[in-house]
Amino acid sequence: MTEIRAPRRSWEIDALRGLMLVLMTLTHLPTRLTDPLGQPFGFVSAAEGFVLLSAYMAGLVYSRLAYREGIEAMEFAFWKRAFKVYLIQAAILFFLFTVITAVGLRIDQPAVKHLVSFYLVQPLEGFVFGLVLIYEPALLDILPMYIFFLLLSPWVLALGMRHGWLGVMAASALVWALAQYGLAEWLHAQAVRWLHLPVPYGDTGSFNTFAWQLLWMAGLWMGASRNAPDAQPFHFPRWLVVLAGALALYGLWWRHHGIHGQAPFGADVQHNLLFDKWLLGPLRVLNLVVLGILTIRFGPQLARWLPRQRWLETMGAASLPVFCTHLIAVLLVLAIWGDNQLARPWWGDVLLLGAVIGAMWGVGRFTQKADATPPPEEEPAPAADAA
Repeated sequence: MTEIRAPRRSWEIDALRGLMLVLMTLTHLPTRLTDPLGQPFGFVSAAEGFVLLSAYMAGLVYSRLAYREGIEAMEFAFWKRAFKVYLIQAAILFFLFTVITAVGLRIDQPAVKHLVSFYLVQPLEGFVFGLVLIYEPALLDILPMYIFFLLLSPWVLALGMRHGWLGVMAASALVWALAQYGLAEWLHAQAVRWLHLPVPYGDTGSFNTFAWQLLWMAGLWMGASRNAPDAQPFHFPRWLVVLAGALALYGLWWRHHGIHGQAPFGADVQHNLLFDKWLLGPLRVLNLVVLGILTIRFGPQLARWLPRQRWLETMGAASLPVFCTHLIAVLLVLAIWGDNQLARPWWGDVLLLGAVIGAMWGVGRFTQKADATPPPEEEPAPAADAA
């Protein structure tokens, strides 16, 4: 078996994950900055970047574990991580159904009542199906998708390491294509018909997991490939980098100077599906790919030139507790102020964002101090955002 050295911690990846967490917070907290700073780099949100980064870290860390200790050790590590994330999801769900719901009903907050509408009508079914990760209120649909990916990853990673990634990625692309034509809706309809599932499709989460698995599989492949004995640096021909730059600039201009803002085609719903976030539309994938090419090509140079943003690194290194902190803060804001982006004066928005991001950094810093001697291989953070 090839000897695999323990990797050094990548501060660049931590900083990128920290940036994704900040962008998620700006998107999820209803403030005056929500729309201007939503999808800042084109028609791609922080969620896509975070899922890809998390999958990359999973592929890098767990494939290294498999090389060093065997496939069974890798599988156990994935299952242990999935169980931990499940307990966190259950705790946040309980917090939503108790504290947030109680506050929302007490002050008659429409945003909260809309958020837990199914639970209010059928509390027992809402609680039970929430625990089995079928009922997923908005914002709480991020971790269930991550849990599913973690449970699926041991088999996928083992298959890719043993037999190559061509078949894995071809199957993933096929599932993504089927998702564009209603695979998830069809499966839900069958569950309603044969199993009498009481949860409406709209309450099963905004993210189409069958589409988003494409990003996770691509990230696993990229991360695992770094541990291959013949691994070579990612290299793109000059013409492809130039083309990616042109497309990325066009997407950036379209997003911020187009007359429709984050809706690329305005009221044209059919064409907007090409950029759809929840379905991971084809043009959205293209936008993400060109940004990824530019990041891989120029990221290392920028990392050498720019000053290190250690506050972002701190949050990225402890992204699971930091993500949960942001989620709890967003739920509390929705319960108190609702989803009105103009509920506070501009200075109130600044104070709110500063307090929430400061709390996220504080949790990240506390986590680092609580684990003053982290292991050389840290488990990856969740795929989150819902934004």
